[in-house]
Amino acid sequence: MVKRQSVFSFWIFFIAYCLTVTSTACGIQPDSPIDARHLGLVINASDADSKALGDYYMTRRQIPSENVIYVRFPAGKTTLSREEFATLKRQIDSSTPSHVQAYALAWTEPYRVDCMSITSAIAFGFSEDFCASGCKATRQSAYFNSRSHRPWDHHRIRPAMMLAGTTLENAKTMIEQGIKSDATYPRGTAYLLSTSDHARNSRASLYPEVKRMFNNRFKINQLQQDVLLDKDDVMFYFTGLSQVDGLQSLTFKPGAIADHLTSHGGNLTSPKGQMSALRWLEAGATASYGAVVEPCNFTRKFPNPGIAMGHYLNGDSLIEAYWKSVAWPGQGVFVGEPLASPFRLF
Repeated sequence: MVKRQSVFSFWIFFIAYCLTVTSTACGIQPDSPIDARHLGLVINASDADSKALGDYYMTRRQIPSENVIYVRFPAGKTTLSREEFATLKRQIDSSTPSHVQAYALAWTEPYRVDCMSITSAIAFGFSEDFCASGCKATRQSAYFNSRSHRPWDHHRIRPAMMLAGTTLENAKTMIEQGIKSDATYPRGTAYLLSTSDHARNSRASLYPEVKRMFNNRFKINQLQQDVLLDKDDVMFYFTGLSQVDGLQSLTFKPGAIADHLTSHGGNLTSPKGQMSALRWLEAGATASYGAVVEPCNFTRKFPNPGIAMGHYLNGDSLIEAYWKSVAWPGQGVFVGEPLASPFRLF
């Protein structure tokens, strides 16, 4: 991780007010959050595990058959070339119903397309504007901190999330965590860890404002330490380290979001000596995020805790809340159960 500090400068009125009250008070779009009716499920018909996982998810989440998209590409590759991705994107686009607003990808590999993550490449289409070599800014997502529940209709973006896991059974367990979370209104805790790793601790500058915004609405525990141990109420966990210890001692609430700011956490099956984002899912979290290409420590390239929590607590589905929290998501991959909705009224 290249040492470079970048601090969010946009704690605007909408964040400070709209996300701490109700969405209708700020004129949020009246559409309901993304659910099974609006989710496209993409399955690699050339991969037995992808087919098994996709069939499982379609059944458990009652995804309409018209929303299921079968594609074909060789299994077992971590990275697609631009040319390979162009073929895949054409298959997806040609089979996607117009009402679909987002995608679930039923595989763990590939997670990268050249210099982009696969979730961003599918959401935006491949573009070098979302890439960077070295410490450079990338194109901002039009969906960042959006009030919309219809990203395709309003922004021409279909955010994507990978139904990933180290094994098929791990992925199924993660899916069950998401389903179990729906409309439970968990009384967990958000743990915001400021660590001794100076380069990866760049989000710590955001924590005091997060605590101020949400402390009367959700329990916030801001800590200056590297390791969190023996907690049974983890709903949010944000930190900055290359390796996160103690996960086996934690109990995550269904629907929990957790991630660590580091260079290669999104290289899911070959994280270059750093912890894969999949470790969070193995430990019981329902979603995580990581970079597939060296991002430097720009906070805009990682989830903003306050924005993620705000949209989630206001009833957004997990894929909406998490995607809206990353300003520059081109180099980062989203993994988890996209329809988890712990704070939504059904």
